[in-house]
Amino acid sequence: MRTTLKDLTTPARGAALLAAVAVAVGAVGCSSQRTFEVSELCGRKVNPALVTPFLPEGETLKVDDGISAPGQPRCQVYVDSEPYLYVRGNIDEPDFDPLKATERSMRGLGNPAPADGIGDGATIADHGAMAVQACTYKGKKSQYILEIDGVDNPKDTAERRGALEKLLRAHLPVIMEAEGCRP
Repeated sequence: MRTTLKDLTTPARGAALLAAVAVAVGAVGCSSQRTFEVSELCGRKVNPALVTPFLPEGETLKVDDGISAPGQPRCQVYVDSEPYLYVRGNIDEPDFDPLKATERSMRGLGNPAPADGIGDGATIADHGAMAVQACTYKGKKSQYILEIDGVDNPKDTAERRGALEKLLRAHLPVIMEAEGCRP
């Protein structure tokens, strides 16, 4: 019996077709569930890849930044009406130590630990993060405080903490500049 190239590729083509059908059937079964991209947090541009890990698949997405005030951007991200991410920024007096003052609340977010190389100080916890950076705001020495909490995704704690650190590191300089708080 002679084996031809056609005989060898037929099972592979069949397996590929079966895999494509399985993907198509799976996609049809979950057609109402979507993965969301958020390109703005608190009215400031953000890399969607930095926000996506915090959001589950769902049917609806809402980014509520109507809770902001000048010098105090705030926003919440909801999927299917459930909050998954809360971001707050504040311009404050330079002699106030928010990391010390919020130590208790950071403990409530689970296992807070310092994060190196983010602003003048940062803490990453299991369900939130905070960073502080000295700056000049309207000609006065100030500091910018960025807080992120309400985070339960990704489910893996180490992955979630890593995602929080990446978002905090990238978003702190963006939101500070947008608020006019220069390092």
